[in-house]
Amino acid sequence: MGDISRSDLDDLCLAKELLANPGLAAKISNLLGMPLEKGFALLPAKWAESVQEATRASLRTALNFAVKTLADKPARPSSEWLHKMIVAADGAAAGAFGLPALLVEMPITTTIMLRSIADIARSEGEGIKDIGTRLACLEVFAFGGKSSLEDAAETGYFTVRVALAGAIGDAAKYIAERGLAEEGAPVLVRLIASIASRFGVLVSEKMAAQAVPVIGAAGGALINTLFMNHFQDMARGHFIVRRLERRYDAESVRAMYERN
Repeated sequence: MGDISRSDLDDLCLAKELLANPGLAAKISNLLGMPLEKGFALLPAKWAESVQEATRASLRTALNFAVKTLADKPARPSSEWLHKMIVAADGAAAGAFGLPALLVEMPITTTIMLRSIADIARSEGEGIKDIGTRLACLEVFAFGGKSSLEDAAETGYFTVRVALAGAIGDAAKYIAERGLAEEGAPVLVRLIASIASRFGVLVSEKMAAQAVPVIGAAGGALINTLFMNHFQDMARGHFIVRRLERRYDAESVRAMYERN
């Protein structure tokens, strides 16, 4: 790796601190002052199926948004508070109308979060015109959650990146050649499914919290802000690591990350 500057090493330590933060469920439980399991107990039967479909729909919307509408701009400080305010208002509106509204709200919230993630990516020197960068933004939704087939040892940051690398690489090649003319193409379905298996866990935790009767509009705003904050942290850590990988070699950055 050669000599790493003190500031870059500090940035890498910050990235690790962000990416290894306590899970969303713990943060929500602290906010509610009660175990999140109580919220899960209040969800209707077969709610998990609805959450999974809402998750996949949200990611399809986000993928379409990322490929077709994200604009490249010069690197500048990101506007994280602006995006927090928008999703807070979105969460308040959904919270006022109860659980059915949450399913309608998810694609909107996910798209706003993706715009914030892209804003953070730009601030770390990424070019949003690049399809690899756009998919790296979508990849952020997989961090901090685990699929039902995984245990805690399989959810580390680099482990998730390796697990998604094939699906992201195939999708990048497909989109570069054909765009999104066939959104149901197997390679794109595989990418959405790979990310949804992890993102869906976090969406379920969010909706379980919003199922608690005392939450209401104000609580919905707080939960959405916490949800956004989680993915902003994941994005900042992810794109710091990618910036350092461009400056040094990726294997050495990973070794330094795991050593510190």
